[in-house]
Amino acid sequence: MRFRYKAACVASMTVIASLTQAATPTAYVTSETAGVGVIDLDQMTLKQTISLGKDGPRGLSLNADGTKLYVANKATGDLSEIDTSTGKIVRRAKIGQNPEFVRVFKGYAYVTYEPGESGGPPGAPGEPPKEEHEDENSPPAEIAIVDLKSLKVVHSVKSGHETEGVEFSPDGKELLVTNEGDDTVSVYRVGTGKPLRTVKLAKGSRPRGIKASPDGKQYVVTLENANKFVVLNGRDLKTVKTVDTKTGPYGVAFDPQGKRLFVAASRDKTLQVFDAKTYEHVSDVPVGQRCWHFSFTPDGAKLLLACGRSNAVYVLDAANYQTIKQIGDLPLAWGIVTYPASAGSIGSK
Repeated sequence: MRFRYKAACVASMTVIASLTQAATPTAYVTSETAGVGVIDLDQMTLKQTISLGKDGPRGLSLNADGTKLYVANKATGDLSEIDTSTGKIVRRAKIGQNPEFVRVFKGYAYVTYEPGESGGPPGAPGEPPKEEHEDENSPPAEIAIVDLKSLKVVHSVKSGHETEGVEFSPDGKELLVTNEGDDTVSVYRVGTGKPLRTVKLAKGSRPRGIKASPDGKQYVVTLENANKFVVLNGRDLKTVKTVDTKTGPYGVAFDPQGKRLFVAASRDKTLQVFDAKTYEHVSDVPVGQRCWHFSFTPDGAKLLLACGRSNAVYVLDAANYQTIKQIGDLPLAWGIVTYPASAGSIGSK
């Protein structure tokens, strides 16, 4: 009887702990030299840093219930599966050279990697950024499709050069990726990776971020070198509009209400705001250096920007775009996602 009572108490405490963790809104941000920062969104403080050694984490994505975090490790060429309740690495999947972007969707992780990339490790603080590039004769990038049950690569699909952003069609049937090195957007079948079509954009424009519009009728693609974004028709991917931005547009996302479009002009220390219907310019918001990716908080009240050269996450009021605070100790902050899921340049609600 006493044993049953103790067992019941332990089980109850475990459930309570799990519910408490699940009830606390959390952001996860990759720091290329520190690991993964865990931010308590109620307190807006860095409560933990999950060390990944010298792995060089970049892209990251959560599973649907937030119990597992998947991180692409550039230095070790693999994908880490992290138990978010303990902060411990559970499993690893070998991907290939230079894995970067990760999106989890319907039981699979889609991981871009770049066997031809020749960029080196990040420079020391204060040094100018080292640009990554591929020779035009180098191998194209690939997309590893990882089954999350086995954490094994079940398909590897050749893409363009320097594959960057990843998005899914509103009907969940297609995977779209941007290819910086050859200025294209490639489309594949979800699950199998079967190539469907490739769309050419302006030469030398370097497409990076991609996001579907809230109504599912269009895609927005940022063009880093052209200092523009293009709006593509959701059916045929033809360009319907081109909009000027500040320097180096990268991360892109619509707000949770679908009223505003946000673009991180990473080389201009600016977050730009546009009308989500007309794409007219609304506002320019000063932020930190090299803010590549960003996310709304789950309640939509704040914006979190991972600013790599400021070594911090900037926290903005989503209503007036004013900076509330900076969360530091995140050297070379790169990607950011939240649980519960929210709108952002990597994740989606």
